[in-house]
Amino acid sequence: MKKILFTGANGQLGTELRRISPAFSDFSCMFTDVDSLDLTDNLAIKTFFNKKRFDCIINCAAYTAVDNAESEPGKAFEINAGVPARLTEISKNKNCRLIHLSTDYVFDGTSCIPYVETDPVSPQSIYGKSKLAGENEVLKNKSNIVIRTSWLYSLNGNNFLKTMLKLGKEKEILHVVFDQVGTPTSAADLAYAIMVVCANIDAGNNNYGGIYHYSNEGVCSWYDFAMEIMELAGLKCKVVPITTSQYPLPAKRPAYSVLNKSKIKSVFGLEIPYWKKSLRELLLKP
Repeated sequence: MKKILFTGANGQLGTELRRISPAFSDFSCMFTDVDSLDLTDNLAIKTFFNKKRFDCIINCAAYTAVDNAESEPGKAFEINAGVPARLTEISKNKNCRLIHLSTDYVFDGTSCIPYVETDPVSPQSIYGKSKLAGENEVLKNKSNIVIRTSWLYSLNGNNFLKTMLKLGKEKEILHVVFDQVGTPTSAADLAYAIMVVCANIDAGNNNYGGIYHYSNEGVCSWYDFAMEIMELAGLKCKVVPITTSQYPLPAKRPAYSVLNKSKIKSVFGLEIPYWKKSLRELLLKP
């Protein structure tokens, strides 16, 4: 039986991983978050891993407050780069695989075609820079895996979907940017993909190591995403398209962050749902 450790298990992705884990009967899963394992505390980490052995660590722990990171760079780098560095050292010493989650924010957003894993990176925000630093730490162990994703949403945690559902009930008009393009990603779909990846790798085999991209299929703007949410939720709130310059935020967002998923689909045989289908299933489920 494969022993799996999940970090950041109380976040939106960790919650979905916990939910679907019983379907993977060959896994023995342990779920941790900062209350049970503080990954910024070296002594706590040493004590925790002293007598425990895992085949794979799935790191969902992250600092995701994109705008706050601009004024808290130390905290962002500690969690998004320091923690992956510690887990990478453990993956080397314990001969286990590390699967680490990263972001489309490592790109500058100036492309007009979907980004592949080997495209040049140039993060434009503290958040993006801290996540790229984390990637670099993880990839120091050739067997480790980085999965970049984008526009993650679920009915848990803080995300665009929950914000739109809340504001759509409270306001008559919402202004949403239409000149930032990417792909919404269902946390449930990403969780399933991670479990499939984990099921197909073993710690002693360096094959499969490296970077992969995962998001749902399709392309839209934040405005399109908001419109679809309002329609499916039956909300009467009017959504008005605006430009990024009309809604300035502390952190710069990529104008284009569509990810090419050919690699992960080919290597692991994944079929990825269209973003509207996954959103519809979440909002209209019985």
